[in-house]
Order: sequence, then structure tokens, then C-alpha cells
Amino acid sequence: MTAIKHALQRDIFTPNDERLLGIVNVCKAGKKKKNCFLCATVTMERPVQVKVVKVKKSDKGDFYKRQQTWELRDLTEVDAKDASKENPEFDLHFEKVYRWVASSAAEKNSFISCIWKLNQRYLRKKVEFVNVSSQLLEESVPSGESQSVAGGDEDALDDYQELSTREEQDIEGMMEMCEYAVSNAEGFAEQLSRELQVLDGANIQSIMASEKQVNILMQLLDEALGEVDTIEGKLSSYEEMLQSVKEQMDQISQSNRHIQISNSNNVKLLDEIQFLVNYMDLSKGHVRALQEGDLTSPKGIEACINASEALSQCMNVALRPGHEKLMAVTQQQLLFAELRDTFARRLTNHLNNVFVHQGHDQSSTLSQHTAELSLPKHSPLHRDLLRYSKLMEWLKNTHREKYEGLSRTYVDYMSRLYEREIKDFFEVAKIKMAGTAKEAKGKFATLPRKESALKQETESLHGSSGKLTGSTSSLNKLTVQGSNSRRSQSSSLLDMGNMSASDLDVADRTKFDKIFEQVLSELEPLCLAEQDFISKFFKLQQHPAVLPPLAQVSLAPSLPRSLAPSKDVVRLMMNKIFQSIETELNSLIALGDKVDSFNSLYMLVKMSHHVWTAENVDPASYLSTTLGNVLVTVKRNFDKCIVSRVPRELPPGGRERECSFNT
Repeated sequence: MTAIKHALQRDIFTPNDERLLGIVNVCKAGKKKKNCFLCATVTMERPVQVKVVKVKKSDKGDFYKRQQTWELRDLTEVDAKDASKENPEFDLHFEKVYRWVASSAAEKNSFISCIWKLNQRYLRKKVEFVNVSSQLLEESVPSGESQSVAGGDEDALDDYQELSTREEQDIEGMMEMCEYAVSNAEGFAEQLSRELQVLDGANIQSIMASEKQVNILMQLLDEALGEVDTIEGKLSSYEEMLQSVKEQMDQISQSNRHIQISNSNNVKLLDEIQFLVNYMDLSKGHVRALQEGDLTSPKGIEACINASEALSQCMNVALRPGHEKLMAVTQQQLLFAELRDTFARRLTNHLNNVFVHQGHDQSSTLSQHTAELSLPKHSPLHRDLLRYSKLMEWLKNTHREKYEGLSRTYVDYMSRLYEREIKDFFEVAKIKMAGTAKEAKGKFATLPRKESALKQETESLHGSSGKLTGSTSSLNKLTVQGSNSRRSQSSSLLDMGNMSASDLDVADRTKFDKIFEQVLSELEPLCLAEQDFISKFFKLQQHPAVLPPLAQVSLAPSLPRSLAPSKDVVRLMMNKIFQSIETELNSLIALGDKVDSFNSLYMLVKMSHHVWTAENVDPASYLSTTLGNVLVTVKRNFDKCIVSRVPRELPPGGRERECSFNT
């Protein structure tokens, strides 16, 4: 054990300025592992630190390594298990209980005694020694001892002391002076004794002669001892004060760590609060605008738009983990939901009232303005309603049901309004056409037919055929089977012009053509303006739209609701609003054809031109589709007119010639 102790002191503790005072060979209780050493050490520098070090021999060599270190001040209890019997087991209570089994009871007792002395000298801490024999524990450790506190653990003198070189030389010289020293040792010893007695006597006489100096020396020694005691007392008090300061510094350091953690937590908490305040706080002005904002004035509408956008930002903010568990966040979300529902209800009621009022408005009907063939303009209504377009977009994103309800209401009441206006408009057009027919009959009875009229009508027929689209381009390509195809085609077309001129004057047909053109010119901007308004007001320009209720049934079999193109939605809404246009146009066309079947040529030219214009603007628009459907009816009427007016000629073989028209 002594060799191991010296090796540990040299290899482990001396490089760290530590002194090994106690050692015990132990292993953990209840486990079969390699042995290790528990060492009690003190530092050489002041203030002295006392430690318990666990040292283990390396598996790869014969050197030792420090494995674990505990401060002795952290030790709370030493349990020797049994004070009356020799038992190698003992426990050390640090932050947890460590159970050890020493190689022998003697080593255990020596180590526990060393721990007790170190505690008494350096720490003076109340460490409980349980089941420890009272013989191992001493009352105190003398402060002036130069020996080790572990008793015999520091450098003690051996019983044998080797002579120095000078002492050997003096003894050899003395033995040479006494020749019989080797042969007569007793005589030599007696001589040395006598000489020593002489020297002792001389010394005593010298001491007695210098009694005064001795007394002074003793007094000085007493004073020195007193000073030493005083200094040791001061050093002890200083050491206690330093120990107290060290403990206070440890507490301050721990408090500083707690303060830093607290400050860090406060900064994080402040950041979270700032986030919630910045993104989930709605100003009082916005709340007031949502609850009581004026939806009739431009300033009030602008305030409501800003408030609704702020509310959407607050409701759509991405909360961080844990925010939803905060009561304040939950209450704020409930407040936002209540404000959203309240404002959506106010906005829906207001727009419903506007739609209902406009649908029942009788001031724009044509019953009071029959003298002029024109449709009322709804641009003021559109301009006023477009101020709510952003609010409609907000309603579409937040309250889809209310948005769809407004779409239904708008389509319902506007269809009633347009139905009255269009009906009155076409009634005026029919009256003007009927008046034209009556005038034509009177002129036919009194006015002679003019050659220039025939020429004008013929040129009009040939010139107009170039403007027709689709099957109308075949009007100047009539194919007649026979030998005189080119000449008979010109003569038959001229005969048709002669017959037309005999039935109705060109001026009357021109007047009919102007009336029909005015009807189409009035309908076209009306439909385009309404379609543009619906696209902007209901936000159906860019993104895939949610179908209004009136369009759900029509598109449900072929297209999912969420994927319906915006143009299809707009066209379906236009079909509902202007459902009477196609019927009224067909009725007007039937009337024109009834007045004069040759009017179908003028209607075909005008209708083809307007269809071509509408398709260039938007091939899938409501206007293009509706005019295309009506164009089919006009083409059929024109085909009937051509068939009825082209005479049949019999070929030489008695068989009828067949005349075909590309339709």
C-alpha cells in the first residue's frame, strides 16, 4: 500500500499541487468490478481545498487515472455500518449515497479517521459519523502540530537514521586517537562517558553562569509563543472569513446564474407578448368601423375596408406553438370571430337592401320614354356598388354562405329589373317595326318602282354577302346544276331583287335595318357592362371561383365546384340575369320576317357582324353565345327566304334542277 501511495502521489496528485493524506482500497458494494482507490487530499495553495478522489488503474497499462472527484464540503454523512464489529463496508453520502467495501476493516477505519480529522481542521462542518467507534474520533486537531492531521500519513522519521559523512569522519578520528577502541570497546565507551560528563558539567556551569540570558531567552520564547498563538488565531479567523466569503461568492455566482436565466426568460416572454400584441391587436377605430361603420358614405366604406383587412390579418396570423393554450389568445380569437360575424351580417343586410331597392325601382323603365329606342344605363349603380368590391372579396374569403346568398339576391332582383326594361325596350322596337310595315303598304300602293332602287338593292345584296360569316359566305356561290350555271345564277339573283323591290321599298328596308342595328347596339354595351361589373364586383376575374347557387346545378354534373372557371360562372350568372334577351330577340326576328321575309338578309348581315365582334372580344362570353344562338335562327329564316324566292326550272329531260345552299 505504501508503494501504491507513493506512486499515486507522484503520478496523480503532485502535478496538481495536492497532497495525499489518506487512502483505502475499495470496490462498489454488490458489484463484481475491479478495485479502485479512494484518496483524501488537500491542496498546497491557500485556501486549502479538501477533496475525496476516486482513482482507478487503467486497463491498458500500469498507470493510474483520476476517475471522479467530490468536494469534502459536499459530504453530509459517513456510515460505518457497525461500530462494534469489524466490517469493511461503509457509505459516503454526497449528492447521492455511494456504497463501498474496503479491502480490510483496518484500512476503512484509518480512512474514516483521516476524513474526520480533515473535517475538524479545515471545514469544521457538521458531518454526521454514524456507526463509527468513538476511539477513532478525537476531540480536536492541534493547530500547531507540524505532523500530519492523518497521524503518520505525512513524512515521519524512521527508527534507523543513517550517519552523515562528517559524522563518520569524526568517529573514525576519535577511534584513531584511542588505539584500544577496537580491542577494548568497554574502555572506549567509559572514556567517552567520562568526557561527556565533563562536557555536560561544563555546559551546566555555562548555563548557570548565563542564567540571566537564559531567563531573557525564555521570556523572549514565551513572547514569541504568544505572538505565534496570536498570529495563528488571526490566521484561523482569516481562514474562516475567507471560507465564509467563498461560500458567499458561490451563492452569488449561483444567484447570478438564476438572474441570467430569469432575464433570458423575460426576454423570450417579452418577445412572445410583443408578437401577440403586434399581430393580434385590433385598434379601437377598426372595431368601431366593423360594428358601427357607415356603409353609405365613401369615407365610411374605406374605413370598413381597412378594418376588414386588419381583421383578416389578425385572424390569419400563424400562431406559434403553445399560443392557442393562452386564455387571452382564445378570448381574442372569439372577439375576432364575433366581429367578423357582426360585420358580415351588417354588410349582407346593407347590400341586400341595395339590390332589393334597385330591383323594385320603376324610374328606369321605358314605359315613360317610348319615343326613343334606348335602354337605361346602369353605370351609376355599378359605380356605387364597385366601392364594395373589396368587401365582397373579404366576404367571399370569410363567409362563403353569405357571399353566395348575396349572389342569389343580386341575380334574382337584377333579372327582374332587366326583364322589365328589356321587355319595354323590345315592345318599343316592335311598335316601330309595325309602324314601318304600315307605311310600306301605303307607299306600295302610290309610289312607282324606281330603277335606281332596284340597282341599289341588287348591289346591297351582292355587297352584303361578303360580310357574312360561316354559311352566309355561300350566298354568292349558289350552284345550279345545268349548262347555263353562271348566267342563270346572275339572272335568278336579279329576279329575286326585282321581286323584293316590288314587295317593299328599299328605304323602308333600310329603316328596318337601322331599327335592328339600334336594338343590337343597345343590347351589346348593356351586356358587356353588366358582365364586366359582375366579374369585378364578385371577384371572378383571376382565381377559380366558388359557384353561386344558381350555377351549382348547371355545372355540377360536368365540373367540380372548386374547379369551375370564372368565365363559366360569369356566363351562368349572365344567363340568369338576361334570360329574356334570347326570347325577345327571336320574337323580334320573327316579327321582322313576318313583315317582310327579305328582312332576314339585313338581320343576317347585322347579326353576323355583331357575333364576329363579340367573339373577337371573348369567344366564351354570354353575349357571344347568345348572339350565336340567335344567328342560327336568322340563318334558317334566310334559307327559307332564298328557297321561296328562287324559281324552279325544268331541264330538257323534264327533271327538276336541284339548287343547294351551304348552311
